[in-house]
Amino acid sequence: MTESVPPRWTGDALPYAGGDPYADYRTPGPAGFPFGHLVDLAGRQLGAGVIAANDEFFAERENLLKPGPAVFDPERFGHKGKIMDGWETRRRRGASADRPHPEDDDHDWALVRLGAPGIVRGLVVDTAHFRGNYPRAVSVEATALPGSPSPEELLAPDVKWTTLVPRTEIAGHAANGFTVAAEQRFTHLRVNQHPDGGIARLRVHGEVAPDPAWLTALGTFDLLALENGGQVEDASDRFYSPATNSIQPGRSRQMDDGWETRRRRDRGNDWIRYTLPAQAEIRAVEIDTACLKGNAAGWAALSLRDGADGADGAAGSDGAGEAWTEFLPRTRLQPDTNHRFVLETPVRATRVRIDIFPDGGISRLRLFGSLTEAGARRLAARHQELGG
Repeated sequence: MTESVPPRWTGDALPYAGGDPYADYRTPGPAGFPFGHLVDLAGRQLGAGVIAANDEFFAERENLLKPGPAVFDPERFGHKGKIMDGWETRRRRGASADRPHPEDDDHDWALVRLGAPGIVRGLVVDTAHFRGNYPRAVSVEATALPGSPSPEELLAPDVKWTTLVPRTEIAGHAANGFTVAAEQRFTHLRVNQHPDGGIARLRVHGEVAPDPAWLTALGTFDLLALENGGQVEDASDRFYSPATNSIQPGRSRQMDDGWETRRRRDRGNDWIRYTLPAQAEIRAVEIDTACLKGNAAGWAALSLRDGADGADGAAGSDGAGEAWTEFLPRTRLQPDTNHRFVLETPVRATRVRIDIFPDGGISRLRLFGSLTEAGARRLAARHQELGG
């Protein structure tokens, strides 16, 4: 299958002329980027952080990972100049009057710790509101180190960095997207801007690749949690919020922090299909409707498939022709409530489906259990394939 390539722009945007600052913002359109449905490995909710930068004179490096789009206030200035909602460095200068321009290899950098180690499938370097002060080009590198390395350890000369995005010219006031083909597990990124300038947001879309040793040590854990390698395979509806919200860390903080569908006007129902990190034994379930009060799902049911060999059905369909086994029958849900169920008999699964009736939403789904011996072996083998 041919991989989609994000649209590419270069050059300045027009100066801000008033009104909606996003009116002339360049994006790939309503369809988004081909990797945009994947989890943001650099999400703050997962624990990501910008741990160092060589320069942040005009705007702090931490802004790179703030949730939501960048905000622009045309009248907000400080002692150092215009205050931007992003990471912005000072203008670089050459060595002397005879050489006033930066050298070709001069650049600024920031080190990003991913919230969960994983395989990077695509990146978005967002220069929203940086119209004439964005970097001419960017490049992105990645590495994998155990534990919680310091900036000094990451910058040591013996650390191996893999190029995810070669030095590439980008556009101002635009969502600059890049597909990534490196089939490796990474823990940290180094984002470079050439030679200087500002970036509003960084999004790192991919798949979590958990550490099998950590999951084995935990024993019983949430098999669906993003940080443990759970994934959303497909969903019937993502109108108000993404299905991935249902497996984010922590409890929902507000209504749009969960999964909510549009109102159905037919006799069907909504659903999400999930993939577990490997074959596992499920012993307990939580279905949380926190913050969903007048729009919580009325009922929910859970079904499973167990394909220890990995060949347990194709992604992309609604599962109508697949053999799903129900393990939690249709159960009444209450608004703004965490519902807990202990299974009388543990069940084995590699994929799980939740059906809600007729529509509405849930904020979180938790499946507590542990990997089977076969699942642990399979996860360990995959970890080695990815360079773990």
